Amino acid sequence: MKKITIVFILFFITANIYSQNFSDFLISKDLKENANACVRLQESEIVIKSRRLMTIKSKRVVTVFNEYGLQHMDLFENYDKTRKVISVEAQILNALGGEVKKFKRKDFKDQSVADGISVFTDNRVLFLDYTPISYPFTVVFTSEIETSNTAFMPRWVPQEGYFLSVEKNKISVKYPTDLGFKYKAANFEEKKILQKEETGFISFEIENLLALRTEEYAPSLIKFTPYVMFGLDKFHLEGVDGEAESWVKFSDWYYKNLLNGTDDLSEDTKSKIKAYVGNEKDQLKIAQKVFEYVQSKTRYVSIQLGIGGWKPMLAKDVDRLGYGDCKALSNYTRALLDVVGVQSYYTIIYGDRQQRDIDSDFVSMQGNHVVLCIPYQDELKWMECTSQIAPFDFQANFTDDRNALLIKPDGGGIAKTKIYSENDNSQFTIGNYSLLQNGSISGEVSIKSRGTQYDQKYNLERSSKDDLDKHYKSYFRTINNLKWKNPVFKNNKEEIEFIEKIQLEAENYATKSGQRILFALNAFNQYSSLPKRYRNRITPFEISRGFHDYDDISIDLPDGFEVESIPSSFEIKEKYGHYKTEVSLADKKISYKRTLTVNKGNYTKAEYEDFRKFIEQVAKNDNAKAVLINNQ
Repeated sequence: MKKITIVFILFFITANIYSQNFSDFLISKDLKENANACVRLQESEIVIKSRRLMTIKSKRVVTVFNEYGLQHMDLFENYDKTRKVISVEAQILNALGGEVKKFKRKDFKDQSVADGISVFTDNRVLFLDYTPISYPFTVVFTSEIETSNTAFMPRWVPQEGYFLSVEKNKISVKYPTDLGFKYKAANFEEKKILQKEETGFISFEIENLLALRTEEYAPSLIKFTPYVMFGLDKFHLEGVDGEAESWVKFSDWYYKNLLNGTDDLSEDTKSKIKAYVGNEKDQLKIAQKVFEYVQSKTRYVSIQLGIGGWKPMLAKDVDRLGYGDCKALSNYTRALLDVVGVQSYYTIIYGDRQQRDIDSDFVSMQGNHVVLCIPYQDELKWMECTSQIAPFDFQANFTDDRNALLIKPDGGGIAKTKIYSENDNSQFTIGNYSLLQNGSISGEVSIKSRGTQYDQKYNLERSSKDDLDKHYKSYFRTINNLKWKNPVFKNNKEEIEFIEKIQLEAENYATKSGQRILFALNAFNQYSSLPKRYRNRITPFEISRGFHDYDDISIDLPDGFEVESIPSSFEIKEKYGHYKTEVSLADKKISYKRTLTVNKGNYTKAEYEDFRKFIEQVAKNDNAKAVLINNQ
């Protein structure tokens, strides 16, 4: 027994010496809590050798505890004609830190990053496809890349995601002092971060970041976890030198080098768009017509060929081929608008359902999407040129309420996209239903949706019967045995509102108890998803988009029954929202009116429980029941 123990200890010590102490046993208990994986070491060394040359050396050591942690291995490097992979290798260690296998560059797979909707791409990826035989295990991944593009520098984001802890993460940057190196650090307040800075060099280091669990209503990680952005005032992008000292200079450079000369159209196309617009004089209506023309003529694809990642296709090529990516379609629409005398701005933005700003305080290459902006009577109107079905000037849920960069011929700047208020994101439900003596109900309802709620509904008119069935059984989930029929949809793109009318029936909606029938008055729009309770919430909470619901329902009562009790009218006002119900009885009919407004806002984690209680009261009163008694 002693011999076995001695052998185990010797093996443990040897493994740790050999593998730089990456044994699973050396990870603290705190770093394992809530973690699917732990970053033992993330070390990045960025060396900017000149305006046109940058190298990045990386070492990443990750211990994976279970299959959910596999996503954090990151065993890949992208490359193209401007980005070369100098070296890449990986090492797999067992739980004790002993080597299981080693992989050289020849063991990595090499393939295109085409995503199925990309028409062109010269981007490729080297990746290691590794399947573990047991958990935990550790992967050591090292790489070096060299690139002529210095427009994009890696951010330092030590808290990469949820359920991932960090033992140590470090980044350093060496740079020539004549290129205007700059950085911006954020969310450092509650973290112990070691920062070193001297002429031509800067580094950041952090240790022992505990894993975060996902929490409902949590903001995106970038809003409350540490990060650092890096950039150069004088950079290089795909053969073009750039300037980023100010947004005006940056926009001027972008226009002259990436947009100028891309908007030529044939004389035939110019004649067609002029004829399509006709005699319309109002600039906004002309823009709407051009938008409709583009939607009917083009479709979205991804273009990722070299500078195609930033420079749009020629407008005449989009016109000829009938497709393009966000840059190409926005630029093509810009060219058409110019022909008919409407000014528009090519606009760079972050497109995502989680709102994310172009950082107005840090001039650099940012964004992942392009839209078109039209100045009109001291307002800005927006065009999502990649969609064949979205209404004109509609941004809800993807590009709303965030900073965007306008690219103008004389230099642009930061502008805010459309902000949808609670009343903009509205839903009006008008309906009636009859309660039968056996507890069944039948009725009809009309639902008008706007803003973000329009975005959730307007695709219904294109849905299959099976998809509609899933939607309505989910939407009216408090109605058991639901049957729906005769849906009628009206998509009013001018007013940007979607109206659905539908007939409903359900057996045993009400509960029978002896001579009594019990049923919830609010059959059509109950708030039944309660926010989760947390004993010790970690993150702040955010209501990113508020909304307003109004319901007006008439209920016909069955013959032979009289009302024994009905819910009282109720009202509650909090900083998070306003809820009100009005209930009345007259001539065998119950009138039920309901208003719910939930307010957009950013709140502390200490306020979450009060918000949860507010929603809990809403849900409780939404399920308030009337009691009928048989009077025969």
